[in-house]
Amino acid sequence: MTWVAIGVVAAFLGLWFAKRQAEAPAEQVAPPPTGLPHTPDYHALLVSPNDARRLVLGTHAGLYESSDGGRSWQKGALAGNDAMNLVRTRSGLLWAAGHNVLFSSADGGRAWMDVRPNGLPGLDLHGFAADPTDGDTLYAAVAQEGLYRSRDRGRTFSLVSEEVGPNVFGLSVTPTGRVLAADPSSGVHASDDGGRTWKVVLSEPAIGVSVSPARPQNVLATGRGIFLSPDGGSSWQTILVVEGGFGPVAWAPTDPRVGYAIGPERTLYSTRDGGASWRSVGP
Repeated sequence: MTWVAIGVVAAFLGLWFAKRQAEAPAEQVAPPPTGLPHTPDYHALLVSPNDARRLVLGTHAGLYESSDGGRSWQKGALAGNDAMNLVRTRSGLLWAAGHNVLFSSADGGRAWMDVRPNGLPGLDLHGFAADPTDGDTLYAAVAQEGLYRSRDRGRTFSLVSEEVGPNVFGLSVTPTGRVLAADPSSGVHASDDGGRTWKVVLSEPAIGVSVSPARPQNVLATGRGIFLSPDGGSSWQTILVVEGGFGPVAWAPTDPRVGYAIGPERTLYSTRDGGASWRSVGP
């Protein structure tokens, strides 16, 4: 991994905290009246399937929720669990995956079940995604191991790639089955055969990647900036580059114009024009 990539990872994911997680789980603190909660890091964003202003934030300390487009936040579930990924399947099943964390919820996040599937070499899950057309198919990027796939809603997994997966920090799947993987050392990779073979489609250190549920040809990637693909990840435009870069990113399922990304200085950014422009979310 290059020094640039190491800097990207450290800035966006607080990677050095991962070495301390087993010894000192983070406390889920009360968020300030406005702005993002003061937690060690921000890992994942998920937007409600019914309301583009309702967000869930995955952190080192658990989940936080917002009902006003990210202007204010409240404590959510999974306190003390490092939720690096938040995923919703076609059937509405929610998944939270991260450092020694794998939970599922069948009731929109009110209650969560601890999941321990067969076939994974461990539960240090830096990337997690679901096929949007098939609620049974899930992908899990296991740190330093590889990319694994489940065909049975997470009951069992099997290895599909050791080439892409060990260093992946973001996963997303298009309706055509294309798997997109964000790697901070080499960029965004794409596979059109279920993860067996790969090609680099964006040569930028990448932390997050998100396919728009409402307009799936639009894909966002984050790293030193925000990058937009209008064709399912084949070509990319540099939209915004800022010092400190961007981390978690998500689209609103109900409105293809709306998306969110977390930037530097604990700042949430949003787009209202399909990713073409971004501005910070104020109080």
